[in-house]
Amino acid sequence: MENRKPFELRGVLIVYNLFQVIFSAWLFKEALEGGWLRDYSLRCQPVDYSNSPKALRVARGCWWYYFSKFTEFFDTIFFVLRKKNEHISTLHVVHHGVMPMSVWFGVKFTPGGHSTFFGLLNTFVHIIMYTYYLLAALGPQFQRFLWWKKYLTVLQMVQFVMVMVHAFQLLFIDCDYPRAFVWWIGMHAVMFYFLFSDFYKQAYKKKPLKKAVEANHTKATCNGNSARSNSNSFYEQPKAAVQAGYTTSELRNRAFIDQS
Repeated sequence: MENRKPFELRGVLIVYNLFQVIFSAWLFKEALEGGWLRDYSLRCQPVDYSNSPKALRVARGCWWYYFSKFTEFFDTIFFVLRKKNEHISTLHVVHHGVMPMSVWFGVKFTPGGHSTFFGLLNTFVHIIMYTYYLLAALGPQFQRFLWWKKYLTVLQMVQFVMVMVHAFQLLFIDCDYPRAFVWWIGMHAVMFYFLFSDFYKQAYKKKPLKKAVEANHTKATCNGNSARSNSNSFYEQPKAAVQAGYTTSELRNRAFIDQS
C-alpha cells in the first residue's frame, strides 16, 4: 500500500463488523448452552473427552472459537488497506498474533471444561467491541454516540482479571484439569491485562493529542502567527505531542480499538 491511495471500505466494514457481532453472539450462546449456563462449575470443571452429544457440542464450539481468531485478522488487513498504520500498535499485533496459536492448544488438548470460561467472557466482550466498530463504520451520525470507548477498554481489563482469578484458583484446589493449562491461560491473562492497562493510561490518562494540537494552533493564531503555524504544521504537531507528554511509541498504541 506504500504507493497506493487508501481504500474507503465503508460498506465492507459495515458487513464485516455486523458478521462479527452475529458470529460472536452465536459463540457466546454455544458456550452458555454447552455448559456454563447450567452444568459447568466455576470452581473446577474437568474436560469431558467422551463422544456424548454435549461434549461434542462444546468441542465444536471450541473449534469455531479457534476459527474466529482468523477472521479477526481482517481487522489488521483493513487497517493496512485504509493506511491506518498508526492503529497497528504493539498491543494490536501481540493480541492478534498470539491468540490463534494459544487457542489451538486448547482445541487440541482441552476442548471443553475449565478453560472455556475465557472463551465465554471473550465472545461477550467481542459482541460489544464489534458493535462499537459497526457504529463507527456507519458514519458521523452514529459516531457521536460512541462516548463509551474508554469503558470498552475497562471491560477488556475486567475480563482478564476474571480469567486470572478463575484460572489460578486451580493452583490451590484439587481439580482434574491439566496444571499446564492453568499457567498457560493465567499468564496470557496477565500479559494482556498489562498491555491493555498500558494502552488505557496512554489513551485516556494523558492530555488528548488533538486538544494539544488545537491549543498549540490557537496560541500561534492569537499571537498573529497563523501563517507560520500553517506552514510549519509538520513541526507544530510533534511539538504539541511532546508537550502533552506522549512518546512516539505511545502515539502508535493509543488507537487500538478505534476503526473510525
